[in-house]
Amino acid sequence: MQNYYLIGDPVAHSLSPAMHNAAFSLLDIDARYGLCRANESELKDTVKRLREEGASGWNCTMPVKTAMCGLCDELSLASVIGSSVNTVKNENGKLYGDTTDGRGFLDAAKEAGFSVTGSSLTLLGTGGAASAILIAAALAGAERIFVFYNRPESGRKIEALAGKLKPHADTAIEILPLADQAILREKIENSGLLVNASSVGMKKGGAGDAGCLVPDRSFLASRLDVMDIIYNPRKTPLLSMAEKAGCRTENGLPMLLLQGAASFRIWTGQDMPVPAIRRLVFDEPR
Repeated sequence: MQNYYLIGDPVAHSLSPAMHNAAFSLLDIDARYGLCRANESELKDTVKRLREEGASGWNCTMPVKTAMCGLCDELSLASVIGSSVNTVKNENGKLYGDTTDGRGFLDAAKEAGFSVTGSSLTLLGTGGAASAILIAAALAGAERIFVFYNRPESGRKIEALAGKLKPHADTAIEILPLADQAILREKIENSGLLVNASSVGMKKGGAGDAGCLVPDRSFLASRLDVMDIIYNPRKTPLLSMAEKAGCRTENGLPMLLLQGAASFRIWTGQDMPVPAIRRLVFDEPR
């Protein structure tokens, strides 16, 4: 039996075991996916144990995505640029690290009919998800990406990331302050796709967070496509606003599912049965 894991802290809330174990079962693959709670200080010993066990691979979540880079024998270009690994494949003791977060975004955008290659994007947020989306969109040939930050230190972090991307992509990247609403309006008007990659709008503590980084509906033209990587709630305040403005919208469930499908493909060489997993795990009919 092949063994796969999710490493991080916390991990108990994750949908990854249900997703991957259902896929293994549907494809009759003799494998199982479990949880392995570990923080950064425990990661080295955890990885050593998994190698000795002969684990076939694992996912990494916060807070160990960056630290995992230093424990891999080989890294993908996206992992090198972003200093982040969320998928590890163990090939005869050699660890190959990759990040599928950005790939999940690209696949979700394609599925929704949203254009990335040759297009202009406005990206709200500067965290790990935003960084993965920025890297993936630039490497996929986006023409322009406008990244909005809340805090100066976040802006500097994204500027450094954009510098690392420059030798590998021709995308024009602008790093801009979210507090300047006139600039925010202008860049959204000049974009084909708006992506919220921040946690604003996420359901917290059993109650909905009414926050939205876009001030009002007048910022959104009906021709704009809007994606929110949040999936709880499935319709965030931003998506509700965008629907009323006549925009095409998508929430974060497809990105979550499709980044998992990309990990599954790296490990098994097979395509995850996405429609079946969507119904069984995410309770979505399509």
